[in-house]
Amino acid sequence: MGDADLTESVCASVRSAYERNAPIEVVGGGSRRDFGRAPIGEPLSLAGHCGIIGYEPGEYVITVRSGTPIADIEAAVAAHGQMLLAELPRADQRSTIGGAVALGLTGPGRPYRGSLRDAVLGVRVVTGTGQLLRFGGQVLKNVAGFDVSRLMVGAYGTLGVLLDVTLRLAPRPEEEAVRILHCDWPAACSRLLHWSGRLPLSGASYYGDHLRVRLSGDGALVARAAAQIGGDAAPIGEFHALRDLRLARLQTPAVALWRVLVPPATPLGPAESIIDWGGAQRFWATAEAAATVRQFASDRGGQAVWLKGPDRGGDVWPVSSIATLALLGRLKGALDPHHVLNRGRLFPAW
Repeated sequence: MGDADLTESVCASVRSAYERNAPIEVVGGGSRRDFGRAPIGEPLSLAGHCGIIGYEPGEYVITVRSGTPIADIEAAVAAHGQMLLAELPRADQRSTIGGAVALGLTGPGRPYRGSLRDAVLGVRVVTGTGQLLRFGGQVLKNVAGFDVSRLMVGAYGTLGVLLDVTLRLAPRPEEEAVRILHCDWPAACSRLLHWSGRLPLSGASYYGDHLRVRLSGDGALVARAAAQIGGDAAPIGEFHALRDLRLARLQTPAVALWRVLVPPATPLGPAESIIDWGGAQRFWATAEAAATVRQFASDRGGQAVWLKGPDRGGDVWPVSSIATLALLGRLKGALDPHHVLNRGRLFPAW
């Protein structure tokens, strides 16, 4: 694992960009640059800003620099029988923790282990003026004001250049197993409702007329749960492929990839592709108009988030009200007044 602190050079680069009113594209491992709108500006790479700053296995907390690959962090904590609390997607071995925080995606374990936002305890960032700030801390409870650190999750790097992040960890399960059953979606919903709280579920997905269930925990408990569920055994790699959005159904560059968040029991949609989070998260690879996809989610009390596609001109996620837009604008103005950071990546005006 590499170890290098590029704080001074990053601050200097951002200050220069602010003074020149010149936008910059913040880049981590570069493996998800096709997500979101096309940013404007010269690339500023954080890939070399890497390494573990502090790790206390007894406290289940780790602080790492933003350019550290997710795989390196997982290997370091696995040696102590631990894992990241949040299950983080990655495109390949280049994928960094900073890029994961910027995108804000959480894998199949989200309903059972928590989200990435839940796992972030604190961050150190460079604002759009080149100022170095720290938010949050290294404790599980931090109520000393507005929690800016978690706002960095899913902000696509538009609120600050992430330098380091403090994350919660969790014990690594003794055993994991995947069972696969052939059924329709209503039957899958019924089974998941029955198993919830009774079995050690850590993932539940549905696609191709099959329900896939991941079990994690004590070996004997997992074995009993697998026998109760029945079906056939499947490789754990199926959930890794879903986590990383590597399933063949999602590899369609000619159409848009959407993340649709709806109540778990929502019926299948017109462009259904992959169901995750026991039904609450859907991935659609579709040529449907943005208005159609967003309306489907809105009519069911949810929302649709555009991830990537050939047309990078729309908003990533919809703003629900004028008040929300005004609040976001004030926040952006305070942290990045010249809109230097990842200009245009999240919204056209940003």
